[in-house]
Parts: sequence; C-alpha cells; structure tokens
Amino acid sequence: METPNLDFLFYPKSVAVIGASNVPGKVGNAIMHSITLRYDGKVYAVNVRGGDIEVNGKRFPVYKSIHDIQDEIDVAVVAVPARFVPDVIDDCGKKSVKAAVVISAGFKEAGRTDLEDELVKRAKKWGIRVVGPNCLGVTNLENGFDCNFNPPERQARPPFGKVAFMSQSGAFGAAILDWAAREKIGMSKFISLGNMADLDESDFMAYLGDDPKTGVITGYIEGVKDGRKFFKAAKEVTLKKPVVVLKSGRTEAGAKAAASHTGSLAGAYKIYQAAFEQAGVLEAKTMRQLFNYAKALAMQNPAKGDRVAIVTNGGGAGVMMSDGLLERGMKLASLSDETNGRFRKDIEEGKLPRHMSYKNPIDVIGDAPSSRYEIAMRYALEDPNVDLLVVITLFQSPAIDEGIVSAMERMKAYGKPIVFIAPGGDYPHKMARNIEQRGIPVYETTEDAVDAVYALVKYGEWLKENGKL
Repeated sequence: METPNLDFLFYPKSVAVIGASNVPGKVGNAIMHSITLRYDGKVYAVNVRGGDIEVNGKRFPVYKSIHDIQDEIDVAVVAVPARFVPDVIDDCGKKSVKAAVVISAGFKEAGRTDLEDELVKRAKKWGIRVVGPNCLGVTNLENGFDCNFNPPERQARPPFGKVAFMSQSGAFGAAILDWAAREKIGMSKFISLGNMADLDESDFMAYLGDDPKTGVITGYIEGVKDGRKFFKAAKEVTLKKPVVVLKSGRTEAGAKAAASHTGSLAGAYKIYQAAFEQAGVLEAKTMRQLFNYAKALAMQNPAKGDRVAIVTNGGGAGVMMSDGLLERGMKLASLSDETNGRFRKDIEEGKLPRHMSYKNPIDVIGDAPSSRYEIAMRYALEDPNVDLLVVITLFQSPAIDEGIVSAMERMKAYGKPIVFIAPGGDYPHKMARNIEQRGIPVYETTEDAVDAVYALVKYGEWLKENGKL
C-alpha cells in the first residue's frame, strides 16, 4: 500500500489548541500543559471566550478563532464538544491546516455515526488528515510534540527510543506509556487511535515502517478498520521491522465490549490469528508480553535459528529456562565436540572448576566471578550450533562482580542475540540497568526471558522465510 507521509503530524512547526482552557482539570488546559513542556514549535491557544492562559510559566493570548492567527498552522488539536467539531474542521480547512487531532468524544462510540460521518466528509473536502475522534492524542518523544491530555505528573512519558506504540484504547495507551517510563523503555512515537474515522492502524503502521526513528512497531487493537488494507500493510512492513500486536476482543463477550468502546468490530478471532501469522505479525497475549517482545526486538538482532545456549550460576534457574524454551517450541543447543573439548581442557588445566557442568545449560555455579562467566559465554557464542545466548545471573552471590557489565559489552562483538536474566531486588535491578545501557535486554524472570527469546526466534524465522535473513 502507499505509505502516507505524516511528518507534518509528528513534526509540526505550529500547533493550535482549539478548546484551550485556563481552568485546571479541563482537557483543554491539560493539553496546553503537555504541549508546552518540551515542544519548541509555535503553540496557539484558541477559545471563543478569548482572554489569556498561563501555563508552565508562559503566558499565551487566546484567539477567539483560528482565523485570527496570522501564522500558518500545521496541526489543530481539537477539544470542544462533539457537535461543534464539524464546523471547527471547516475553520481549519479554510486556514489550510494539514492535520486535526480530535480529542473530543461523543461520535460513533456513543451512537452518533452521523456526526462522525459529517466530520470525515468535511475533513476530506479540505484534505485534512484526522486522528481520532475520541482519542488521547499523539506524542513524539523525539521533539517533545505532545498533545496527550493526561498530565505528565500523573502519566509519565518514557525516554526517546526505538519502540512506537499505537492504541485503540486511550486508557491502555496511558498505562503503557507509564510502564515504559518506569522500565526505561525508550519510545519514538505514541498514537492514540480512537475511533479511526480517517487515519487508521494500517496508515500509521505503514508510516512507522519507513520512520528511521522507529525500530519496533507495537499496538493494542480491538478490531481493524479494513482487513485487506491491514494485511497488505503488515506484510510489507514486517519485512522491514517487527510488528507486535496485542489483540483484545478474543472472546464473544470481549468483541461486544469492543464495539461499545471505540465502535470497532472485533470480528472472529481465528481470522485475526491467521492473518497475523501470514503477515509476520507477532501476537502478544498480555501487556507484559507485548513489552517483553518489544524490548528484545528493539535491542537485539533477530535470531538465525532456534538453538539456545544457557549460561547460569544457578542450576534451578537454568532448568526453569530450559522448560520454558522447550514448551514454546524452541531447542536447547547441542554444543559441538570442539566446544565440549575446550571446556574439558580448561577444567583439566584448572582454569575452570571441576564441579561445574558444561552441558547445556552451562552451570558455572554459585561461586563464579565474571571471568568464569566470560569464558563460558565466549565458548557458547563461538559454537556454530548456538543461535542465541541466554545469560542468567543471580547477583545475590558475593562472587559475581561488576565486571559482568563490561563482559556483556564484549559479547556483543559476536553478533548473536543475547538475553539476560537478573532476578531479585534493588542490587540486581541496578546491575540490570547498567547492562541494558550496553544494549542487552534484561528480564527479572525466566518466563519474561522466554518471551524475549521467542520473539527473536519467531521474527528471525519470518525474515528467513522471505529471504531477508
């Protein structure tokens, strides 16, 4: 499908907030607060009452009409009662506005399909692209353009990074942003899709597929607007970068709830499953799984096979990881005779202890310092039978030192994907952040790490099937 150029939406030079308010707690006030925190473009407040607004220590005159603004306007953020929105779109059209983010609710989701149809009709007349209505807004973490009406002190914004997220649910989108911020997962762009009267999930997926700032596309959907359009877009985009989707409305009751939420038709879940599989879309079943997948895919190359080696200083954790991998259809790598010989030689020469096990999982045991880990990791990564390495470190052991961080940095030179597991409290969490700063994803549990490995393997399989890996 043709990729829409939406740079004017995410990189506007000027923005008008129509329905701007000086009253704390009002949506129009919250939008002004969000949009003026980091965005360095021009911001104009519009409200028929006029006056002025003070927000974030800055004072803005309030224009009674968008036509009173002398400057050109790229994007209008609309937060007025639904019945006024079509006329606002006409005003925006006469002003040559390129995009409208319609925050206002009270359209198709409230039974007013006629009002939504009128909104679309007028937007098409003027060539305006519409996000929403009934949406939370959009956020570009790169340049600070943020018209999300949830205030940052209540809903944190994550750092800038590679993961883009689009959501048909504003509340779910807000929770995702909060979680990503807490977990320090970098995001490029966030889109609250709302009712998708004009721009839909396929348009944004196609745009993000060509966005150099986005490495992984993720989304929460209840139903797609146009099945064939979605399938075509997904099949093209997944050959460039991974797409991870959390689909709700998987049950009959859930599908009915989706219809009353954003007016979307959830459809038969089995059809979605088949379409995801055929288009190379990774389906997540939970919010946590969505980010387990996304974090791994954003930080590591896809795996060229499903043979996994495990290096651990805790035997039980290695067994649990083995079970999880096999249950999800992956394999434990059979280390080559040459690799086994290297381990035996080092044990005989006293470089490695006799009581460690070098059969996969490779158990370097609880008294292992980082130097022992490094030997085991190198041998595993140099083995041609290993496609991906999982490293489990119980930082509670006094033997493991902070040299593991620089050792992990050195392991990246092999080019094979690596997933790290660091269970526990404050100290493991601190070490995990240090390792993630080196570009290696860290998980707290083996279950989360199994998700990560699965995503890297499945996406690698898709690229190999299509001659891209």
